[in-house]
Amino acid sequence: MPTVAPKVGFVSLGCPKALVDSERILTQLRVEGYELVPSYDDADVVVVNTCGFIESAVEESLDAIGEAIAENGKVIVTGCLGKRPDEIREAHPGVLAITGPQDYDSVMRAVHAAVPPRHDPLLDLIPDTGIKLTPRHYAYLKISEGCNHRCSFCIIPSMRGDLVSRPVDQVLREAEKLVRGGVRELLVISQDTSAYGVDLKYAPGTWQGREYATRMKALCEGLAELGVWTRLHYVYPYPHVDDIIPLMAQGKLLPYLDIPFQHAVPRILKLMKRPGAVEKTLERIQNWRAMCPELTIRSTFIVGFPGETEAEFEQLLDFLDEAQLDRVGAFAYSPVEGAAANALPDPVPEEVKQERLARFMARQAQISEARLAAKVGSRQRVLVDLIDGELAIARSMADAPEIDGLVQVQDGAAAGLRVGEFAEVTIMGSDEHDLYALVDPDRDD
Repeated sequence: MPTVAPKVGFVSLGCPKALVDSERILTQLRVEGYELVPSYDDADVVVVNTCGFIESAVEESLDAIGEAIAENGKVIVTGCLGKRPDEIREAHPGVLAITGPQDYDSVMRAVHAAVPPRHDPLLDLIPDTGIKLTPRHYAYLKISEGCNHRCSFCIIPSMRGDLVSRPVDQVLREAEKLVRGGVRELLVISQDTSAYGVDLKYAPGTWQGREYATRMKALCEGLAELGVWTRLHYVYPYPHVDDIIPLMAQGKLLPYLDIPFQHAVPRILKLMKRPGAVEKTLERIQNWRAMCPELTIRSTFIVGFPGETEAEFEQLLDFLDEAQLDRVGAFAYSPVEGAAANALPDPVPEEVKQERLARFMARQAQISEARLAAKVGSRQRVLVDLIDGELAIARSMADAPEIDGLVQVQDGAAAGLRVGEFAEVTIMGSDEHDLYALVDPDRDD
């Protein structure tokens, strides 16, 4: 048994769902007495949690593995790219072990083989919430793994499997612990939040003496009891999403939906194997906004999908004009190894894809800028993420961390704002991404 705690370096890549996987592995490492270190030189072994969703992410992951091998030499690979071990071995034959996503036990066995643990229960104190890679005041809450959809451009089910929902009482207990630990904002994530509980037949669970179904609305009702911001990501626009909009209108959930529409032309959506009722989608958006005028909708789209014509791309731009989405991200279609879309005819030339992407983002920038400008003069509640000189860098209810805009509070430091606390501000200006504000003199302390 070593007398000095073995040291592990960790590289975490990919989406928030992968970040939660990293947090769980890091927590287990600390439970078993490993010391977590920030540099390759200090580590006895390095774990790289990879992404394999699109080819650019694969390249980034392979580069990170190569850097870890060059700088340290002892590397364990986990995560989505771990489902393609031959590709990893071909590029980096010296890796010690390769595991897939969510395979925490295999990661730990590989770490044990590389550097045996030293565990002292009198010294190893782990916070009740485990190790977090996000700031103390917000956390990702993963409610399920996998996905039952088979979108033609996506290989997530082949890497993470079919939908496996966590029981609702388990999720609510984790959320409660996070809030007790200082979390002010919970970001609900999964591959398909709207499908939560389908695989469990919405089985009930008990939390705080009350029964909740393992279902999206019931989960949201439970999370609303915690008195913090709750933000929903990766929501498919199924009809039952209508049921949670009143909770937003009542202030029980953040009025925010992250919905990956991906496209707006029925023929392209059919090729993508996505829901294709565009008129119903627009009607639903209008109804949601009628019920909750403060609702923010963010989405992602793919341009240049195989077979997309210029006329269909113009239809997509028309959809943007009509839907007036608040926040939008877009990608030029990129073939992913193993995706069914690779076999589709009529690929769009790369230069055309990039030209369409630029036009798409320019159109959306105009929409986003106008929607933000409409907030000038309003009073907004914000959550402070950072103090930077005289500025407080914060987010409003409409801003998810790292993917949306910011609220720059010009007098935040002078007003005594602190990281992780809420403040009331007045919006004084805007651009296409961010808002600029001053602290409201009647703010809540």
